[in-house]
Amino acid sequence: MKKIPLPYFNQRKADIDMLVIHCQAFDETQSLQILHDVQLSAHYMIGLNGKIYQLVEDKYRAWHTKTGASYWKNVEDINSRSIGIEICSPSLGQKQYTKNQIHSILRLCKALTKKHHIKKQNVVGHSDICPNRKPDPGKAFPWKYFARQGIGFWYNINDAKKVQETDEGKMLSEIGYNVADLTAAKWAFCKRFLPDVIPTDNVGTLIDNPIPKNAAELMQGSNISEVLKAVFYKYNKVP
Repeated sequence: MKKIPLPYFNQRKADIDMLVIHCQAFDETQSLQILHDVQLSAHYMIGLNGKIYQLVEDKYRAWHTKTGASYWKNVEDINSRSIGIEICSPSLGQKQYTKNQIHSILRLCKALTKKHHIKKQNVVGHSDICPNRKPDPGKAFPWKYFARQGIGFWYNINDAKKVQETDEGKMLSEIGYNVADLTAAKWAFCKRFLPDVIPTDNVGTLIDNPIPKNAAELMQGSNISEVLKAVFYKYNKVP
């Protein structure tokens, strides 16, 4: 691990209980320059070759998501309670991450969740906490594989029949999503749990329009209701 300290941080206002995974559509040099230009930061960055960089010490509040525009489980100051990881991805997570990156991300996530006692339900993507603004870490992030390795959680579709709840907004809210814009919340949910629903777009489109105008139509033909029930069930069973 290489340390490249960034000065964009302050004191935390809460204990660490979340891990947030981001990505940027640039290599290490460009990503660092952009963070400097906009005076933002993350605790860690994963380079294109899988190299891990520490940018801010865990004990500090890095500025990796916008307070007031991010949300998870009724909390808006995500920065105070989370560790942020940026991954370099030219496709903005639309194409597969490299094996070296996956190995490094997984190793880092295992170390951080153990060190800070972060629950599986609180390992999230940038799009989970900013459903109407952010597309990353993208449809190619291997959430299912990570869950098998103990990071985050996945679902068993057979569990859907065990759930009587039918209110999609209520289930999404209890999982953690901001459901003020229900379509955005469902779209973010699909990015993570139903990635085949998500079309592959270019970086510019994803940044300017993270939710396509036909999102509701694309989701209508999926089994999102059953998957949501299965995820909701699993969410409430994860220790």
